[in-house]
Amino acid sequence: MDVQAAAAACCSPVTGGVLGVEEAQRLARVFRALGDPTRVRLLSLIAARPDREACICELTEPVGLAQPTVSHHMKQLVDAGLVVREQRGRWAFYRLVEGTLAALSEALKP
Repeated sequence: MDVQAAAAACCSPVTGGVLGVEEAQRLARVFRALGDPTRVRLLSLIAARPDREACICELTEPVGLAQPTVSHHMKQLVDAGLVVREQRGRWAFYRLVEGTLAALSEALKP
């Protein structure tokens, strides 16, 4: 499944009827990833960039954490489908998945 399809599948509207167990688990996984202030900040740092992409090396200083800790947080965001990771040489680059953010927004609309 591609990233856009996964984003749409992850987030059925909460107010559109009773969610099934799997739908609720997928949605909770995404919101759980956003339950940490550092991850929300990392996501906002990436979203604030013109190309909506950042190297791991650009994310450590703004959050004041070591690279392994930032990598752990980024893995949580990748697993939730909020960002995608691309290895370029020594560095990992992360790009925002716009579709997931849109799907989350839609999931909470009344």
